[in-house]
This record gives sequence, C-alpha cells and structure tokens, in this order.
Amino acid sequence: MTASTDPVELLERAIGYTRGTLSGVRDELLTRPTPCSQWSLADLLAHMADSLDALTEASRGVIAIAPAPVVSAAGVGVLRDKACHLLGAWSNPHATEARLGPARIESRVLLHAGALEIAVHGWDVGQATGTGEPIPEALATALLSAAPHLITRADRPSRFGPPTPTTGGAPSSALLLSFTGRHTGCPASQPGLGP
Repeated sequence: MTASTDPVELLERAIGYTRGTLSGVRDELLTRPTPCSQWSLADLLAHMADSLDALTEASRGVIAIAPAPVVSAAGVGVLRDKACHLLGAWSNPHATEARLGPARIESRVLLHAGALEIAVHGWDVGQATGTGEPIPEALATALLSAAPHLITRADRPSRFGPPTPTTGGAPSSALLLSFTGRHTGCPASQPGLGP
C-alpha cells in the first residue's frame, strides 16, 4: 500500500462509486446471480450491509461478530445510509486499530480492505442489475496497488477465485477485477468463486 493514498479518501471514492450502482437495484432483480458465484443479489446486499456495519464498528476499535441482516430493494436506501454513516465515523477521530476476536488490525489496513470490498462489490451489483459502470480508473489504480497486500494465497479459492486472464494493455479496473477472480467479459454467467 502506498503511503500517499489517504485511506479515508479512498473509502469515500469507493462509496461514491458504489452508491451509484445501487440505484439499479429493484425487488425483481434480487434473485439474480452475481459474479460471487454462491450469492444472489439479495445475498450480496446482505453481505455488504454486514460489512458496512463491521467497518463502522471498527472506527470505535472493536468489530462484533453478528449474523448478516436481510436486505430488500427497499432497504437499499438503508444500505446507502450505512455507507454515509461509515464515512462519517472514519472522518472523525477514530481508533488506530480494531480488535476482531483475538486479532488486532491496523485502521489503515481495514480502510484499504473496506474500500476494495466496497468498490468491487459495487461492480458486482452493477453486473447483477445490468446497469453497471466500470470502476473509475484512478480508484481502481489505487486499489490495485493495495490488493496484493490484502488478498493472499490463503484467500484463494475460499474467499476469492484465482485471477482471471486479461488482455495486454487492460485498464486498471479490469486488472483489479481480474485479481479478485472476476470475469470482466460475462461476469454473471462466469462468476468467481467467492466474495
């Protein structure tokens, strides 16, 4: 991870991108597959809500382990509100590390991981709804520099599929998605293994 990348600013950019992709969610789409092969759109939204809650809790220094909430298309507004609350929690003075069970994780690492997860899952939502836009190049470039520090061999194949092929000269957004095991050609029909 580069020292010049402000993690709160990176989180803000990821949230901004993903809030836009959430506008395409409708109740009739909740059963659609996503690039996360085990999850429908409803499952992905529930995971995202849980992740936003956990990242907000981390700003106070402790992440509680709790079941993921159920999210409907009507609940997408709540998901957007959670994202704004998350950003507010980290924009104010916050913990320098968070405890998850016995583990302690530096805030900088959590924020980079959160930004990566939010942006990539935002792309997943856009693919499932058919309304997706590419992850903005500047955001993808910053996330791509952090991704190898956050996604290791231990995360594959359980949490992420293997990197997928890309073409020469592929943009950073395609390289980032490839690194996370996503297929940028036909993502819903060729899903990755994990979240």
